[in-house]
Amino acid sequence: QVQLVESGGGLVQPGGSLRLSCAASGFPFSTHTMSWYRQAPGKERELVARVTSTGGSTMYADSVKGRFTISRDNSKNTVYLQMNSLKPEDTAVYYCNTPINGRFAWGQGTQVTVSS
Repeated sequence: QVQLVESGGGLVQPGGSLRLSCAASGFPFSTHTMSWYRQAPGKERELVARVTSTGGSTMYADSVKGRFTISRDNSKNTVYLQMNSLKPEDTAVYYCNTPINGRFAWGQGTQVTVSS
C-alpha cells in the first residue's frame, strides 16, 4: 500500500545544511502534490513546503523562504527538501505528506536537530 519513508535528518550546527528525502510507493507519485511538514516539541505540526505534481509550482512557509528548497524527481518517486542556513528554530521532526483518497498519508518522520 501507500508508503512514505523520510530520511536524511540528523544533528547539524546553526548555519549548516541538510537534505531530506522522502521515498514514495504504492500510489501514482507523478500525479500527486507532495508536501513537507514539521513538528517541533510542544508545537502543532506545520506546513513547511509544497510542490505540485510536475514540480512546476512550489510554496513555502514564511519562516523558511529563501533557505529551504523543495523539489521532486518523478522518475525516482522521491521528493526532497534542501535546508540551508539552518537555525535552532528549525529543530523538529520532519514529515512527508500527500493526499490519498480524501485524506492525508504521512511518513514516519525524520528528526532534524540544529544545535551548537
